[in-house]
Parts: sequence; structure tokens; C-alpha cells
Amino acid sequence: QAQLVESGGDLVQPGGSLRLSCAASGNIFDVYNIGWFRQAPGKEREGISCIAVSGGSTYYADSVKGRFTISRDNAKNTIYLQMNNLRPEDTGVYYCAPTFGSTVYCTDPTAVLGWGQGTQVTVSS
Repeated sequence: QAQLVESGGDLVQPGGSLRLSCAASGNIFDVYNIGWFRQAPGKEREGISCIAVSGGSTYYADSVKGRFTISRDNAKNTIYLQMNNLRPEDTGVYYCAPTFGSTVYCTDPTAVLGWGQGTQVTVSS
């Protein structure tokens, strides 16, 4: 069974950058759209970005547009989330997950097929 493992979270100062990785153990990237989600303390989980199964389309929530970039490395079977100009409100646990259905739902937490353990991102001075 294919699995996704997130990594790369850390403590970073405001304005800093991080790159999160989402490594797959199977061919899940060839079957499903993959979304990045985050959950801030005391808040609901939200979708912030996704990449279509074809790898040709990407989507971003307004809160991260222009600062975050999602990409896919087929050779390494890994999806990345490059996060620049980080803000304290970006703090949270970040998850990558496969989503069911079309790309319309690829940042919808209710369309997620399964969650991993996540990786913690803390933006603080």
C-alpha cells in the first residue's frame, strides 16, 4: 500500500524559508492529485496547495499564493512545498495527502483519502 511521508518542518524566523518534502513509497503520484494541508493550533485543517496527477496543474490558497511553490520530482518520487517569506500565521502541522476526485477538490480536506503524521512548521522570532 502506497504511503506518503512528510518531512522538512522546523522552527524558522518570520521572513525565512523552508522546503517541505512529501515522499511516496509507491506510484500514488501517478494515480491521485496531491494536496498540501495545514492545521494551526485551535483551527481546522485547511488545504493550501495541490498538484494535479499529471503534474501539469498547480493550485494555491490565497493565503500562500506568491509565497509557496509546489513541485514534483518524478525521479525521487517526491513532492515539495517551497515556502518563502514565512509568517507567524503559517505556523502549524503540514500534511501532504492524496485526494479523491477532480482537481476541484484537491485542497478539500474532506476529499483526502488518508493522512500521514505531518511535519511541524513554527514561524517565530
